[in-house]
Amino acid sequence: MDTQEHLTALIEEGAALASAAREAGLAATVPTCPGWLVRDLVRHTCVVHRWATAFVAEGRPTPRPMGPEPDLDGEALLDHFTEGHLALVETLGAAPASLDCWTVFPAPSARAFWTRRQAHETRIHRADAESARGGRPTAVSPAHAADGIDELLTGFHARAKSRVRTATPRTLRVRAVDTGTVWTVALSDGPPHTVRGSDGETTPADCTLSGTAEDLYLALWNRRPLSSVSMSGDPGLAALWESHSAVV
Repeated sequence: MDTQEHLTALIEEGAALASAAREAGLAATVPTCPGWLVRDLVRHTCVVHRWATAFVAEGRPTPRPMGPEPDLDGEALLDHFTEGHLALVETLGAAPASLDCWTVFPAPSARAFWTRRQAHETRIHRADAESARGGRPTAVSPAHAADGIDELLTGFHARAKSRVRTATPRTLRVRAVDTGTVWTVALSDGPPHTVRGSDGETTPADCTLSGTAEDLYLALWNRRPLSSVSMSGDPGLAALWESHSAVV
């Protein structure tokens, strides 16, 4: 997927998140985020959007902590979300291809990184808001879902912060049946190493997770149980993922 596709997705996902939050009500519980109400979800996303905007707008070269959550509620909170989301979209849209700023992990460019990252950030939290609202969720296209799996496996879980580790080397395979995309994840006592495509399939898998890209995307991001996708092999690896894969 290219940067413009991610920017378009970010626009759509932000609008869908705000709509779902309003329909659910800010006092509703969020099933996919235990302990959160919708207002907590919206406040968190407000902070993330402004945090990301600052890196792009100011060309910040080093990491900075996120700011405090807004002390707002009701329509004032939803308006604050909409303002921050719009500022993020406009800032990313105006950013030059040569943008130089800090990114969470390596990417082809800083602009490409932040546009992709915020599209998926907002998409996942839109799914959270829709879980609170109930009813039919907005679908994630196979291409977008596969891209989100790729970001998670080859980006976040390639970092030293990943807690998905095993004392004995094991192999987890993820197969999206609708896009044909395959990821092979080598697990050890170090950070996971993921190979995308057929090259990784020369290694036998100890556990294979299969399903549509959308189902795998939401399951691997812990928005659905892994039992919602097909699994073969050692269920212990699936349990390891569910208990240790939260992004930190």
